[in-house]
Amino acid sequence: MNLAEDDIEYIKSHMPEWLAAQSLASPPAVYEIELRERTIRVEEELKHQRELMKQGFEQMEKRFEQVDKHFESMQKQMDKRFDSMQQHIEQIAKRHDRMQWLIFLTIVTYFFKEKLAPLLGG
Repeated sequence: MNLAEDDIEYIKSHMPEWLAAQSLASPPAVYEIELRERTIRVEEELKHQRELMKQGFEQMEKRFEQVDKHFESMQKQMDKRFDSMQQHIEQIAKRHDRMQWLIFLTIVTYFFKEKLAPLLGG
């Protein structure tokens, strides 16, 4: 259902009166002042909400920075532990190499003593 142009003009011309009637029968000028005051209160509340949001975002940013620092600290500790473990593994590898040489020398000594010494007359 489309409104005719006359209907639209009629609604526009009577809208302030109807709205004023809903506002405890205040005259249109009073109602307009009330609307402006309400608008100002809404704008002030929106400004307050915006400030609260900014504060919240700033606090979140600070928290993210703290978490980043904590992760960096953990990463440094993990790097130190990794380096320490790597050195420990290298030490174990060196001991393992020495043990292999000792086992090899023991076998060679045994072989020489048991098998070659009698042949050489010793």
